Amino acid sequence: MKKIKSVLIPLCILVVTAVVIFLIVNNPPKNMRSKGKTQTHIVVDVITLKAREFTMEINSYGVVRPRTQSMLVAQVSGEISYVSDQFRDGGFFEKGELLLQIDDRDYQAEVKIVQATLLSAEQALLEEQARSEQALADWHRLGNGAQANSLVLREPQLAAQRANVLSAEAKLEKAQLALERTRIIAPFSGRVLNKQVDLGQVISNNGQLAQVYAVDYVEVRLPINNSDLRFINLPEQSRDGVHNGQQAIVTLSSDLVGYQQWQGTVIRTEGAINEQSQQLYVVAQITDPYAAKKLAEFPIKIGQYVNAKIAGKTIPHALTIPNNAIYQGSYVYVLNEQNLLMRKAVEAAWQNQELTLVRSGLSAGDRLVITPLGQVSSGTKVTVSGSAQKQLGTPDQDLSSRRQKKLDAIAKKRGISVEQVLLERKQVKAQGEGV
Repeated sequence: MKKIKSVLIPLCILVVTAVVIFLIVNNPPKNMRSKGKTQTHIVVDVITLKAREFTMEINSYGVVRPRTQSMLVAQVSGEISYVSDQFRDGGFFEKGELLLQIDDRDYQAEVKIVQATLLSAEQALLEEQARSEQALADWHRLGNGAQANSLVLREPQLAAQRANVLSAEAKLEKAQLALERTRIIAPFSGRVLNKQVDLGQVISNNGQLAQVYAVDYVEVRLPINNSDLRFINLPEQSRDGVHNGQQAIVTLSSDLVGYQQWQGTVIRTEGAINEQSQQLYVVAQITDPYAAKKLAEFPIKIGQYVNAKIAGKTIPHALTIPNNAIYQGSYVYVLNEQNLLMRKAVEAAWQNQELTLVRSGLSAGDRLVITPLGQVSSGTKVTVSGSAQKQLGTPDQDLSSRRQKKLDAIAKKRGISVEQVLLERKQVKAQGEGV
């Protein structure tokens, strides 16, 4: 029995081993790896660069200020007896208009007193002239052939009376001037910025009445970046008073109360570089800003902050590109004939908030990529927007333009893609055929 067991056990082991080997050989492991994902296509927008005439716009900013701002000061003292209706904060007035009247009764009386003094002096002068003439007649009547001296002819007394007349005339002019100064007349057409007196108030000589400013035009002082100076026509004046005749157009805008803008001109260039900013300032002028035809919902105000766009020089053959197409301020991407991305270094000649004027690195005819790409490598194959659907072989590549627009509208309304709309339609159609 033991002998049989010793034979059967190894035999069973051999049989089981042979079966296992047979199963392994005839059932090899299957490759369960999934198919690789289709490489993602990059779709980009491009523009073809063209050389064109380009007028630069220099950006700046400033604060509105009046051409002339003055403090009205009383030159005589007294009580204010009249105030114009326009003499109030923000009120407009015209040149020569009466703004204030100081009680002038004392000054009228002073004029009359001086007039009486003048009449007395003139009378005394006439009497002295008569005495001088009588003295000369007496000298000749006495038969003295010698020349009469000045004392005989009363010339010193006559000169004294003439001096009295001149003094009285001067006092009269001074009294009349003081009377005239009781009427506060507008020195120019302007507006009241700050009124400091009112009706019935007693003011003293040199007392401040109001702060006013001219409204024929306003000015804005604009700093110019040093890099922009060679791209703008600066109005300059020589020592002889000769102007170069170039006044750039400037558009001033503000969003204080909605968006508003005003047209002006650059009228002069300041004579020195600002010590703090080390920039040159120009002065822009808006003519007659408060005219009825120029009034917007919110008229321009003194002290208002405005942005400015100054028309610069015009370049006949310029290449400009949008700023968002430049990466790290030094390079762009263009497409070659095979729609491969090519990285190109560019050098900017001038730049504002939107555009860059290219000095070197690009030429007319280049296809510039304007789609933000992030980190990509040169030589990457891309698809130009507009031909992407055809190159990708999407199911709707043969759709008519009318149907395509309809699908786009449906997809936009539902917030899904066109492909999802087509897929849903196919599923509904397949369900219908199955039924």
